[in-house]
Amino acid sequence: MTATKKDIGSREDVVRLVDGFYDQVRRDPLLSPVFSHVDWPAHLPVMYSFWASILLGEGSYQGNPLQKHIHLAIHEGHFERWLSLFTQTVRSSFDGPKADEAVDRAQAIASLFRHRLGLSLGPSN
Repeated sequence: MTATKKDIGSREDVVRLVDGFYDQVRRDPLLSPVFSHVDWPAHLPVMYSFWASILLGEGSYQGNPLQKHIHLAIHEGHFERWLSLFTQTVRSSFDGPKADEAVDRAQAIASLFRHRLGLSLGPSN
């Protein structure tokens, strides 16, 4: 019997999403080098607030995520892999309108970053 997945509805759900996603990022051969400098105990709470603000309307995030990424040596393949891992993480744990919104928001964020960094948009997702 398959367990029914619930939608993202609480900060605890956001923490589970973010932790699951970054666990994969840290093991990914393409993405892990980009994130090798990250102070994870400091970074993860920021990401919890970022996604809780977007998905739950928490308003707890203060910052400019684009500025944090401008100096990184990233290319289109990084965005494709980031979106793939993020979507897999959401879909493996959650189902519902907020889960769909999380994937849509990640795609929009990636598109904005690609544009601002002057990268090709590649094929549409």
